[in-house]
Amino acid sequence: MGSSISRERRKTMKTRASFAGEPIHPMFVHYPIALWTTSVITDLIYYFCRNTSLILISKFLIAAGIVGAIVAAVFGLIDWTGITEPAAKRIGNWHARLNIAALILFGVSLYLRMKNYGAPLVGFHLKIPFLVSVVGWLLMAISASLGGKLVYEHRMGVTEPGQ
Repeated sequence: MGSSISRERRKTMKTRASFAGEPIHPMFVHYPIALWTTSVITDLIYYFCRNTSLILISKFLIAAGIVGAIVAAVFGLIDWTGITEPAAKRIGNWHARLNIAALILFGVSLYLRMKNYGAPLVGFHLKIPFLVSVVGWLLMAISASLGGKLVYEHRMGVTEPGQ
């Protein structure tokens, strides 16, 4: 790969949302990933222990993950506007689509867990909300992999030596 290509890539793949020279989006993506993963694990533990406190904990984890996902999405969208390389733009589009789908699914899961809202629709059982969360988690995991591809293969938000 010639130096002119790597110089061009450095210029076009620079993050647009940064704080103190560091990209902001990666600072926030860990929250929904960790919170939603923990919510799925908490649901699994509930099935074995039947401790009703775990149901409430899972609701809070999902809700906090939704807030974190929205914050991360704002900065991710700002970064997305700076992608000019077609292959990276395609990956960025799928990364965004999958994250939006995961956000919607976790929102649906939370709604179906709420006693006065969606819980009557599923007979106050946790099976459907849990399955919706698992599908949301799978989409989020695939999307996280695509986000990693943007960083490690396309150098999105990476400051190369000498910059």
